[in-house]
Amino acid sequence: MGQVQSSPSASPETSHRGGISSSQGLDSLPSLEFVSSFEELEEEDDEEEDGGEGGGYDYSGDLPDECLAHVFHFLGTGDRKRCSTVCRRWHRVDGESRHRLSLNAQADLLPSLPSIFSRFDAVTKLALRCDRKSVSLGDDALVLISRKCRSLARFKLRGCREVTDLGVATFAENCPQLRKLSCGSCSFGARAINAVLDHCVNLEELSIKRLRGMHDGTELIGPGGAAKSLRSICLKELINGQCFGPLLVGARKLSTLKLIRCLGDWDKVLKTIGSSNPGLLEVHLERIQVSDCGLSGISNCKGIETLHVVKVPECSNLGLCSIAENCRQLRKLHIDGWRINRIGDEGLVEVAKQCLQLQELVLIGVSVTHFSLALIGSNCRKLERLAFCGSDTISDAEIACIAAKCKALKKLCIKNCPISDVGIESLAQGCPNLVKIKVRKCRGVSGQMVELLKERRGSLVFNLDAYEIEALDDIGGVQEIAMEFPPAIASDVRSSSNERSMLFRAKLGLLAGRNLVACTFRRWSNGENSTNGNS
Repeated sequence: MGQVQSSPSASPETSHRGGISSSQGLDSLPSLEFVSSFEELEEEDDEEEDGGEGGGYDYSGDLPDECLAHVFHFLGTGDRKRCSTVCRRWHRVDGESRHRLSLNAQADLLPSLPSIFSRFDAVTKLALRCDRKSVSLGDDALVLISRKCRSLARFKLRGCREVTDLGVATFAENCPQLRKLSCGSCSFGARAINAVLDHCVNLEELSIKRLRGMHDGTELIGPGGAAKSLRSICLKELINGQCFGPLLVGARKLSTLKLIRCLGDWDKVLKTIGSSNPGLLEVHLERIQVSDCGLSGISNCKGIETLHVVKVPECSNLGLCSIAENCRQLRKLHIDGWRINRIGDEGLVEVAKQCLQLQELVLIGVSVTHFSLALIGSNCRKLERLAFCGSDTISDAEIACIAAKCKALKKLCIKNCPISDVGIESLAQGCPNLVKIKVRKCRGVSGQMVELLKERRGSLVFNLDAYEIEALDDIGGVQEIAMEFPPAIASDVRSSSNERSMLFRAKLGLLAGRNLVACTFRRWSNGENSTNGNS
């Protein structure tokens, strides 16, 4: 039961998931300025007992503390802060029932930490964030927090550059119940991570991003005592991510692995993981140096259900065929081919033949035609979500093929493909379960056809912005759509001039906002999961 990190107008559904807003610093700490002012609260209590000016009765006094705390969980941060100043009891209940805090971790917060954690002594989820231009809290603060919050279960560090290996090691010793650690843009390195793995033996999720202490020649990480419990590992933007090899291989219960923009050759690591971690279910490979050998190695994890291969130019149809042949339980497949034509019909035909449980397919910059789409529609009878972006081969014929073959399709997303009204019209008669279509930057689709389709299928939701004009180069649209997918280090695919051009575009693509397809499918998937959970 935590407290919201949202505006006062937060809805009850989301208000229990926040904390003290990090963007407001100390000013956002609910009634922190009232911690030492109990005289005022006592006077208010006396007034209420005497009837006060209004002579009203305090009905909240009949509520047990647990009920009052439950009511507080439905309030936004601002409302809860004001409630904590009403009386001494409300002040106490608010502090005792807060389990989630997010603090602006600037150095000048250090003197206030004892009073903060004396009041909020039940915190189990803590986030410390510091911006680039400020001096962050250091080891002293981290040690103090670890002594006050020994039952901490989730901990997030962002931009705390003054924290060293020694501080993290002491923190890990004092907080052995830690289950989730996420750190980014910090200065500590391998020794700190090894200390966490040794002492926090119940750790289940580990996310590491841009650690300045990680460099060539650093010591190996893991496996440690936490290897027995780790289920999810995410490594992002690391210079020497291969030093995590012993941990990745030793984490036998690992189910989710994400490697995003990490330098170095990952083929050898993925081969070893494939032979030692049979329980792997979800794999994200984004802009890393992986070839078909790496994909073939990871395909030995036969239970993989979700695979993202994005902007990995050394992967081709051969690697995708290995995945299809071995991972027959595949349900979600996202491929960003970066328009280099190394993945196409050949690999997707094998997916259609082998992966009959496929439910979601996202193809970005992939040259796919009706030849493979017809097989996918005929064989993958459970396919419900389909998306195309930046593919010159997706035309009216392919859309007509989808309309005729994909009987279970519920949601279709098309962006920057050469389709017209003819293709959209074919959807009026096909895909009987279709409930939603999104079309972006497809100039051949007119508003009249959308209205006609709505008339024929009144329950169908159709979103169209075919006339939106944006300054995109020939790969910018793909970058925008694949922001959450793996970007890879470009290799010499065609020529040196093309390589330089692709690297330049890749850098520009990092500046793009969240994409249509990624966000759309995340919402769709989350919505269906919540619906299934409630049923």
